[in-house]
Amino acid sequence: MAQKATSKGSLLFIFITVLIDIMGIAIIIPVFPDLIEALTGQQTSEASLDGGLLIASFAIMQFLFSPLLGELSDRFGRRPVLFIALAGLGVDYLFQAFAPTLALLFVGRMLAGVCGASHTVAAAYIADVSTPQNKAKNFGLLGAAFGLGFFLGPMIGGVCAQWGYQVPFIAAAIMTFLNLIFGLIVLPESLKPENRRPINWRNVIPGVSLKHLSKYKSLGLLILAFILVQLSGRVMESIWTFFTKTAFEWSPAAIGVSLGVVGLLVGIVQAVVVGKVVKRFGKKKAILAGFVLSTVGLFGISVAFSETILYIALIPYILGGIAGPTMQGLMSNSVKENEQGNLQGALTSMISLTAVLGPLIYTTLFFTFSADDAPVKFYGAPYVASAVIMILASVIVYIALKRLPDDGEDEDSSDSTEVEMAVTTD
Repeated sequence: MAQKATSKGSLLFIFITVLIDIMGIAIIIPVFPDLIEALTGQQTSEASLDGGLLIASFAIMQFLFSPLLGELSDRFGRRPVLFIALAGLGVDYLFQAFAPTLALLFVGRMLAGVCGASHTVAAAYIADVSTPQNKAKNFGLLGAAFGLGFFLGPMIGGVCAQWGYQVPFIAAAIMTFLNLIFGLIVLPESLKPENRRPINWRNVIPGVSLKHLSKYKSLGLLILAFILVQLSGRVMESIWTFFTKTAFEWSPAAIGVSLGVVGLLVGIVQAVVVGKVVKRFGKKKAILAGFVLSTVGLFGISVAFSETILYIALIPYILGGIAGPTMQGLMSNSVKENEQGNLQGALTSMISLTAVLGPLIYTTLFFTFSADDAPVKFYGAPYVASAVIMILASVIVYIALKRLPDDGEDEDSSDSTEVEMAVTTD
């Protein structure tokens, strides 16, 4: 086994990179209803459809470009691909800040989707420097960045909107450029030259790499379940703003704070709780428990006719966050070192596809059941659909996990709850 050395600077850089990627998605979510209504004059139910398209425009570009970034990083290393993507993202934030129309905002979101696919490479970096025993905990780092991104993004977007819609984007651009400078100083390359491979251009086509990876035992079913979980989870970013504004008349600031708190708690669960739960109960039980908790929470949100019920329903939903990083670590252990970028690119591409389909599905359901001429007013309809998808995912993952050997003995025996990061050295 290659010698390992801990690098706190590298750990922090990867964390911030994924954090900024997610903030790029989340930063305008709290102001979607008011922003779209101001630009188009639509009502909230109609604005939800444009909101879904705006989210989807970002995601479809991630879907198309994630495999390419993964393949490039397997060929040239993680470091240069990460830096080029970050530079492009910083420039695009400034473009979005001064986009005066909805059409130009669409263009900006699409460019952000291209550059924001860099968390594919960040995930491959995590895989490079992790051992099979600590991958679940280390992928929990990415989960924590996702959670914190959905904490800071909505908070910044909701609070700073009072000074103008440009301010959140300018702040994000500054953070991106500062992180780029930080990475140039502290980030070593994680993929050694002997572990690199030529680009397989077939794998650049979204979804093609999954066919190649299907040779690994049970990976196909795990990926399918993972994709369904991601599709289910899109309901929060797609509908929460419109749901809470319509059902409870929340302001953009209140929406931003609520999304921020949920994101922060999910981040804590994935950064701190995942390692403990996996060590205590094993990966299989952790994944299944996470699926059940998420499903219960989604059904609870769908029937939340008061804010108290809504807050109670969020508890199991948040705790369900233990499943994602555990599944990702399990899948990563099933592929070779020189195919980690390919795996993470394929996963990110499929995740991005769910970010295209999810907003379209959920905003259409919301519009159907919230419009003035709706046959039945039921604002929670999208959350029912999300819960049904989780039930299907639970059945699939149960079948996949039954085919795997027991995992109670293969987790790291350390009692530390701190996410571990190791950087290979020559």
